Amino acid sequence: MRKMLKICCSLLLLSLLSGLLSASPGVKVRITQKGLEYAREVGLEILKQNMEKEHFPDLTGHEKFGLGNVKYNISRIHVTAVELPSASISLLPGSGIKLVIGNASLIIDMNWNIRTWMFKDSGRGTVHISKVFVTAILSTPPDNAGPTSIALTSCRTTPGDVDIKLNGKTGFLHNFFIKYLKKPIHRSLVTNSCPNIRAGIQLIDGDLQSLNAVMQIDDLAEVVYSLSGLPAVFQTFIDLDLKGVVFPAGNHTDSPYMAASFTIPDQSDSMLYLAFSEYFFQSSSFAYYTAGAFNMTIAEEVSRYFKINTEIFSSTIPEVAKYSITPYLVIFKLMSSEIPTISLQQDSFTAEIQGSVEVLAILPDSTTQSLFTLTIAANTSISLNIFDQKLMGSLCLNRIQFSLAHSNVGSFEVLLLENILSYILQTEVIPSANAKLSKGFPLPNLANVTFTRPHITIVQGYVLISTDVHYKHYRRRETMC
Repeated sequence: MRKMLKICCSLLLLSLLSGLLSASPGVKVRITQKGLEYAREVGLEILKQNMEKEHFPDLTGHEKFGLGNVKYNISRIHVTAVELPSASISLLPGSGIKLVIGNASLIIDMNWNIRTWMFKDSGRGTVHISKVFVTAILSTPPDNAGPTSIALTSCRTTPGDVDIKLNGKTGFLHNFFIKYLKKPIHRSLVTNSCPNIRAGIQLIDGDLQSLNAVMQIDDLAEVVYSLSGLPAVFQTFIDLDLKGVVFPAGNHTDSPYMAASFTIPDQSDSMLYLAFSEYFFQSSSFAYYTAGAFNMTIAEEVSRYFKINTEIFSSTIPEVAKYSITPYLVIFKLMSSEIPTISLQQDSFTAEIQGSVEVLAILPDSTTQSLFTLTIAANTSISLNIFDQKLMGSLCLNRIQFSLAHSNVGSFEVLLLENILSYILQTEVIPSANAKLSKGFPLPNLANVTFTRPHITIVQGYVLISTDVHYKHYRRRETMC
């Protein structure tokens, strides 16, 4: 039972957490009725698989019989068949989740042994249990202050009918024995079902811990997806608010931005919706800016046809030619002067980058001499895709403007250098940025759950991912939706 609960709730784990923060989220998650139905299908299949291979503890005890007792021992209990014709997971608006298993039946093989002061017998037996109903309600404790605590607030098991067939020596007494064996089997079913569900909740909490943990993006940044507020449970879906913020690695400095509130549109075609706000991407920009990711030095050859050296600039900047008859190699130091500004509009993801590029000559003694510094204002577009449970990006340069900030080689027309500088940006800077973006951001997810057919939509203020999911059960055959 605990394993069934774990799987059935694998899409719903987040919905039963509570936090005490009131800030707007960086990420929102919506689980739809379609997701609940898939969880039910997978849960039933895996419940049947697990029950058929699970070992049950022996039942030993005694029942009153006239002036004495009937001592029994039931051992080697093994489930051979399970039928779950009716099961449902439904949402209770404002409170939690209701799990109902109805009209379940199972067949059990067992060894049995009975002793009284008059006689004893033993053998194999078959138990058919039918019309079993289990109803459980899971909710968030109203006084809970912990990030991963959920409670089984209500649980009831109706065991139904128990039919036993025995094989042994004293066949004429079997009907007499059966009534004494029914009681412990009946009692075990009633007393163990709900505790097993409660134990299953602990398994759920184990998965939740991984969501609350900091997830490493790369050497420079990490992301936190812990919940930032109470879940909103509606009739057909659950909305969850996640903190959804990116920090410099090992440095959880608050970003200078505030998350704006937003709402996921009313859609139900997919099992799961994830909405990443502009704040999430802006916190990423801040984290990488703080870590120095937008600063780089270009010193190697950037063309197989020519080297970037002082001779390239001599025709437009006469003062450069005075350094030496032999051209000097030059290096470019690019620095971001401000945190890149992220903007999400309908079908548009742009980043405005302000910075500077300093051009330095490498002198014969290996020292450098600054030639000039230009300011840069670049507008870029970012396209998104999902691969291997990560959100990946690709940067495209839309337009760029240069202006002279400082010069040690006199005044000159910056426009004459734009082709060279644009070429360097397109061949060095953009590919380097895309190499970093291709590593991707890990998406909030649970163990063994992968996204299928994800679709990305960019709207004003957030990026919406709509996706179905697939749970891979490694022990037995897989179940697909």
